[in-house]
Amino acid sequence: MNNIYKIVFFLMLIFSLSSCSEDLVDEVQTATLKGIVIKKGTNQPLKNVKVHTTPTTETVFTKDDGSFTIENVPLGEYSVRAELTGYLTNFQGVSFKNQGQLVSVVFEMSDDDSLNSPPSVPILLSPVDNAVDQPLAVDLTWDASDPDSLDVLKYKLVVKNDFNAEVIQIDDLTEKHYFLENLKFGVTYYWQITVSDGINPAVNSPVFRFKTSTTPNNRIHYVKKQNGNYYIVSSNEENINFQFTNSDTNSWRPRLNQNSRLIAYLRTVGGNTQIFTSKPDGSSAFQVTTVPVAGFNNAELDYSWSKNGNELLYANFTKLYRINKDGSGLQLVYSTTDGSFISECDWSYDGSKIAIKTNDALGYNVKIYVIDMVGNIIKIVLQGVPGAAGGLNFSVDGSKLLYTWDITGHQDENYRQLNTHIFLYDLLTDVVSDLSVLSEKPDGGNDLDPRFSPNDAEVIFVNTSNDGISAKEIWKITLQDYERTNMIPEAEMPDWE
Repeated sequence: MNNIYKIVFFLMLIFSLSSCSEDLVDEVQTATLKGIVIKKGTNQPLKNVKVHTTPTTETVFTKDDGSFTIENVPLGEYSVRAELTGYLTNFQGVSFKNQGQLVSVVFEMSDDDSLNSPPSVPILLSPVDNAVDQPLAVDLTWDASDPDSLDVLKYKLVVKNDFNAEVIQIDDLTEKHYFLENLKFGVTYYWQITVSDGINPAVNSPVFRFKTSTTPNNRIHYVKKQNGNYYIVSSNEENINFQFTNSDTNSWRPRLNQNSRLIAYLRTVGGNTQIFTSKPDGSSAFQVTTVPVAGFNNAELDYSWSKNGNELLYANFTKLYRINKDGSGLQLVYSTTDGSFISECDWSYDGSKIAIKTNDALGYNVKIYVIDMVGNIIKIVLQGVPGAAGGLNFSVDGSKLLYTWDITGHQDENYRQLNTHIFLYDLLTDVVSDLSVLSEKPDGGNDLDPRFSPNDAEVIFVNTSNDGISAKEIWKITLQDYERTNMIPEAEMPDWE
């Protein structure tokens, strides 16, 4: 029996020693996992991201700065998982090999596009569908929304018309409107908006249409200056207007002919001055001349229509030509005998006589006279006076002629005028009326470029300071009472037909 007790005691002792040795050998070794979760592409920290491992250890959530820590991770191989609603789940493999090891990871999470909703169909707001009588500049407006408020919507505008094959396409608009300019009169325009959130397929709006107003019967045309170029404006008497020529070309001295329904004007082409014509809406520009308009100072040159609108009269230095409006039939009408330049001309409505202004190469030694159609001088209006002169225009019946002259007689190399007046010459009585005096023109300025109104009851003209740099304005004088009225600011070279 004693032997049996001894054997049992010995076995229990061995078991106890074996258990203590196993506890020392199997003590768990751990490491630490730290990391940060950011949005891919923006590096924006993401909070409340669920992070856990496989095999399972501890589940944690990221802080406001996107960071997380999992401590006491037993050594081994793990798959770490990051999850957040609206983002694709991200996995990374990590390995812990040493006691107390610190492993750092960075998760870049991408949007889960499968959960992203497309934007709404754009709603076109204005102009309303089938709108008519629209101006030549229209603010196209629309609306669209996106269920995912963080998405940036971009719009594409496509505009077509029933006039030509031109297509206007504006991409990557972020505003819900676009100011469409330089439209044409009487044309139907079709427009459509496409919206994209950069994730889903683009969404198209319906196609809307609108029609611009018909070409107005404007009788006044004038010139403005921009970036060194003249451009022409078409206007009514209330100065409701539109830009007739582009400002990227140099176009000036407009002349409307009611019979041909064409507007002629001067334009620089390859360093020369040529006569062009266009329709009243500014379309169908046509170069009439090949022998250029030339003389002293391009800004002082002037030409004239025939009443029926079939021909134009213009000068090239010492020679006066007539030419058909289609560019054919160039014919010499008159040449100066003293070598002086012809700078201006006007053709009477009945086609029987021509008023001419000649001058030397500096613009002086002026002579204004009237010739018949075979070149005979029938009336001398002004000669033998110093100073600048010009501004020829016949009355409808051809009995009166407007012209201007600087009464100071000032002359210099810059062709500066100090006190230019408008004169009305009666060809029947040789009586001269100073309209600037009668209308009480203020001192220190010039009255220039006079033209009769269509009924000869008024005279339209330009007034400006004699300093040579101040703005020019278009005024009119009523011939019944000589009242002066300001019509159009910052404008010059008027025509009223």
